[in-house]
Amino acid sequence: MSIRKLSVLGAALSLLAAITAAPARAGDWPAKPVTILAPFAAGGTVDLVARVLAVKLGRELGQPFVVDNRGGAGGTIATAMLARAAPDGYTLMIHHMGLAFSDSLYSHLPYDTKSDILPVAYIGATPNVLVVTKTLPVKTMDDFLALAKAKPGSINYGSGGIGSAGHLPMAVLGMMTGTQLQHVPYKGSGPALTELVSGQIQSMLLTIPAVMPFINSDMVRPIATSGKKRSPALPNLPTMEEAGIKGFEYAPWYGFFAPAGTPPAVVQKLHDAVGKILRDPEVVAKLSHEGIEVEAMPRERFASIVDADRVRWGKTIKQLGIKTQ
Repeated sequence: MSIRKLSVLGAALSLLAAITAAPARAGDWPAKPVTILAPFAAGGTVDLVARVLAVKLGRELGQPFVVDNRGGAGGTIATAMLARAAPDGYTLMIHHMGLAFSDSLYSHLPYDTKSDILPVAYIGATPNVLVVTKTLPVKTMDDFLALAKAKPGSINYGSGGIGSAGHLPMAVLGMMTGTQLQHVPYKGSGPALTELVSGQIQSMLLTIPAVMPFINSDMVRPIATSGKKRSPALPNLPTMEEAGIKGFEYAPWYGFFAPAGTPPAVVQKLHDAVGKILRDPEVVAKLSHEGIEVEAMPRERFASIVDADRVRWGKTIKQLGIKTQ
């Protein structure tokens, strides 16, 4: 083969290598199915949000978006998978505020939340609701606190585990009100809710979507919601603030995340697609019915919220002295 032919062949191979190694562009993505990691078991709020958006994203972007439930260790298993995934836009994650808790709850995480996980799009937030078993003789927040103060340690509450989204705000509630509430951790909020309904435990702070069917069926009694304003899903129920607990506000957010290093064009395309979907009246109605207050916002604002919550909850967890086992 002549030197000229070798040069031409070498140039062609170099061009092919450059094309192969080129980062994903927005126009090319997605060219195959996309995986959305859900850090908790099927049936929970994160799973519900992920499945609603997966269907809509598939229609909007022309490729299947498949939800992959990878529960365990407070959501850190799925988050570690995301951190290790190729930053090409084909492995994503939907998570909630618990992502911000993990930095302080776990001393040896296999990833760095700030540097390895990229916030892509805010989805919305849901205030929680404090519910009690029907056998507990309280109907208002005043009743609840009066009983807790009259008999310290007599009221217990269940959660999905130490440091979970159902544990930390209740620990803060006890600290703010000077009450001794007894924590009973479970291996998930589902088993705890079953025990609440049966009267084995007395109270829980839960996301509205998770507990709404039990409220509607009169199986548990709602006391107050935890957001800044009343929830459209429970408009007759006061907030904690209205019930006299000044400064108490807890409304976990939900958002899309990608591995750090994902091409900016892909990140922007996903962010824009999610924003468009969140303006769809069908999506808004479906998520609002479940108690999720949908909101589209700039990606930079969402990233600042994640970082601020990571710092804020880190201080709270340290103050409360909470450690995972």
